[in-house]
Amino acid sequence: MIPDLEAMEAALAEGRLAAEAGEVPIGAVVVHDGAIVARGQNRVMRGMDPTAHAEIVALRAAAAALGNYRLNGCTLYVTLEPCAMCAGAMIHARLDRLVFAASDPKAGAAGSVLSVLNHLQLNHQMQVEHGILGEESAELLRGFFRERRSS
Repeated sequence: MIPDLEAMEAALAEGRLAAEAGEVPIGAVVVHDGAIVARGQNRVMRGMDPTAHAEIVALRAAAAALGNYRLNGCTLYVTLEPCAMCAGAMIHARLDRLVFAASDPKAGAAGSVLSVLNHLQLNHQMQVEHGILGEESAELLRGFFRERRSS
């Protein structure tokens, strides 16, 4: 069984790879039966795809790996609180659990700006936890944008 910290470290490593590729440094991994089954990083600019957020990339890879678009029994680890699009995809995927590192006060849909996840009228609820490697993830984002502004 992979510990939460180890899974989030893997997501953070994906975020660093995204930064090296010039993307916003957000990474994600999906864990099923105690092992990482999929990885994702932001690919919006590389793929010219506005939906290619790290979470969506990881969910697509997990669905392919598991042979099912329903990801029951899975946990998604991501370095930044999901946006509304990603939160909606997580609901449709029927994730059991979401763990995110840093809150997103500008677009977070897991409680910071919107509360898309676990809305009482939706038919799927999931466990949501946050804060593991939150400061490291936030600093990676701050550094990325600081460098972009100075260029």
